[in-house]
Amino acid sequence: MKADAAQVTRALDKPDSSIRLILLYGPDESGSRALATRIDKALGADAERIDLAASQLKADPALLADEAASISLFGGARHIRVDPAADEVIDAVQALIEAPSAGNPVVLVAGNLRKDAKLVKLALGSPMALAFASYPPEGAKADQVAADIARDLGLRLEPRAARALVAATNADRALISRELEKLALYLDASPDDPKPADSAALAAIGAAIDDSDLGTIVDAVLGGQPDRAAVELALISATEAIGLVRALLRRLAQIAPLRAEVAAGQSIDAVMAGAGRGIFWKDQKVISGLLQRWSPERIATATNRLAALERAYKRSGSAGMALINEEILLIARAAAASRR
Repeated sequence: MKADAAQVTRALDKPDSSIRLILLYGPDESGSRALATRIDKALGADAERIDLAASQLKADPALLADEAASISLFGGARHIRVDPAADEVIDAVQALIEAPSAGNPVVLVAGNLRKDAKLVKLALGSPMALAFASYPPEGAKADQVAADIARDLGLRLEPRAARALVAATNADRALISRELEKLALYLDASPDDPKPADSAALAAIGAAIDDSDLGTIVDAVLGGQPDRAAVELALISATEAIGLVRALLRRLAQIAPLRAEVAAGQSIDAVMAGAGRGIFWKDQKVISGLLQRWSPERIATATNRLAALERAYKRSGSAGMALINEEILLIARAAAASRR
């Protein structure tokens, strides 16, 4: 069933055994993940959470239904999370819906799935499932998201500071949260001891520097601007490296299905029009340019290389920044030569 914001919030805050599956998808992945954490809070710290990978479910489609019907080893609440999820888990979800019983709620966090994606169609068509699409907040709503996150951390975020933070992070909730967490530490703020936060405080921790946010680097790399990418990479710390790799992977995952439609014969303008609200309005020009530059084969190659890069970086520790710089600049140079 299709759910609105109020319905999906209620379902996550008070899980109902009649709803076996909650699919959270859409272009605002950080918004989907923020929603998913609500069930963690609702069931409490003592609840057992089972995290399953999409690859596990593709290899063993019965696993999801089995886990949903299993009793916790400790006798308490239990729930299942699949993040990220995509159409490769469709058989597992079908088995869950058709199972004689379930009991433990399942939350799937997916990316920007299209309306005709198998996973979306299955969730929308089943009374045992809820599907909710998250879109990036815009304008005053985005400012309010920043203010709400700040309040939970013990920060009274001034309106001008909220607008600056939203602009610097392109309204990405995950980035907003990260910067506000740093700000709360800087100001020694907490929910029990709230502190005011203004633009000067943001500037002090470097949270509102538009030229150094991950979106700028992603656009430079995939947009074929290696010189600009090199400058931006110099501003990235080791703690931000994996975030950058994942941001690149998310952008490639966003354009992959759109580029496949172009390869099938549709014009870029038609594909962009069909995507509608699925693409944040600020990103539309960038996405259109990427569809001209990246072929399906190059998208697949870059995705594989970035996934391997993340694994290599985790093995090498802090010394892996050299790997990050080398590989990402290689992708930027390839993008510069691949406009088609």
